[in-house]
Amino acid sequence: MSLDEYGVLLGTLTGHRRDTPDNEGRWFHVNLDVTAPAGRYRCAVDVDSKHTTTGVQWRTRTLHPAQLPVLSGRPAGLHRLPMSAAGGAVDYQRHPAFRPALGCLAALAPFAPGLEDFVRRQGWSTGSNLDAATALEAILVVGARIVVFGEPFTEGLGVHNVHQNQGDPADSQWYDENDPWQDGVTMVERPDGRYDVFQNKFTSQSFHTDDRGHPA
Repeated sequence: MSLDEYGVLLGTLTGHRRDTPDNEGRWFHVNLDVTAPAGRYRCAVDVDSKHTTTGVQWRTRTLHPAQLPVLSGRPAGLHRLPMSAAGGAVDYQRHPAFRPALGCLAALAPFAPGLEDFVRRQGWSTGSNLDAATALEAILVVGARIVVFGEPFTEGLGVHNVHQNQGDPADSQWYDENDPWQDGVTMVERPDGRYDVFQNKFTSQSFHTDDRGHPA
């Protein structure tokens, strides 16, 4: 199975805020207010698993627009995308701009258990929801062009499931939604035209999945 829909929103970041803390003092999302021709969208970026204070992992990096041809010439607004490489979808493990660079280590991985997993984890941080929210907020610039990949709301203007959407374990309630080419990501355009990128996943999700998006 997969998400019901998938797409990319392009617009202007007009504000952002954390969820109101619950009775345990946690924030679950950083909410982005994005203005596009159809109106104001709310993009809910998950920064906590809702189970532990160290349930989230994230990576920030910078990408050149040439690495994301799906954005070339695309106007502001929400655009539905096929969940495929050809359709321009994001996949943390398969998209050339996001997948880990195994290089010559790829040939050694079959002979060194754990090597490939070690390489895939490089550059990722693990911490609390507060740590993750702070890392995301560090790249947010009000007034900048923003790009958000994820699942469009079924009602109203917005995007959710802005995180890795594969690799959930078999005992997870989200296991049936695993699939490649449907990951969420937040990207903010810099003055030099490149993008600051925030990738996020839960610690329960695998860094390595099979062709159905299940843990490999």
